[in-house]
Amino acid sequence: MASKSHQEADPNAIIAKEGGFIFKPKAFNIVWGSDTRYWRIPRSPIPDEQEAAELIQVSWLEVTGSVKLEPSTRYEISFKLSFRRDSFGWSGAPIFLMAKVGKKGKYKWKRLKELDNLPKDPIMVPTDDSFTIEPIQDIPDKRLYFGLYEVWSGKWKGGLKVHEAIVKKLG
Repeated sequence: MASKSHQEADPNAIIAKEGGFIFKPKAFNIVWGSDTRYWRIPRSPIPDEQEAAELIQVSWLEVTGSVKLEPSTRYEISFKLSFRRDSFGWSGAPIFLMAKVGKKGKYKWKRLKELDNLPKDPIMVPTDDSFTIEPIQDIPDKRLYFGLYEVWSGKWKGGLKVHEAIVKKLG
């Protein structure tokens, strides 16, 4: 077991592009992410396309990232996810994508029903409509805080693969 049980985000695993940001598995803060009983995390900050953070089992899912945004620009947030064949504990679990701008900001959230039947091949979620957020002009802290959460049910779950998250500039 690692000396710290939670993985701290490596900023070198965030790829900045003209249209936004790509968060690779090492770019996330992951509760229990440094404990190999619960997660398998790629070693390289920028792994090859097939590698993902792989959840073995947890009852508290919290995978988060943060990045500074440009003011008055809307952003879309999505995660590239898949399941292992032996995934368990996801049916009916309340999984949420949540985001806020600024430490003191108010969370916006969306329940991800796709995780009831997530395929084995990676897909971008949410699939039904986009999840957008926009920094408010007059707040000094323009940092985006976002993540995947399932901390309410207490059910054990496993087999989720987190390939990446994309924070895309919309205009």
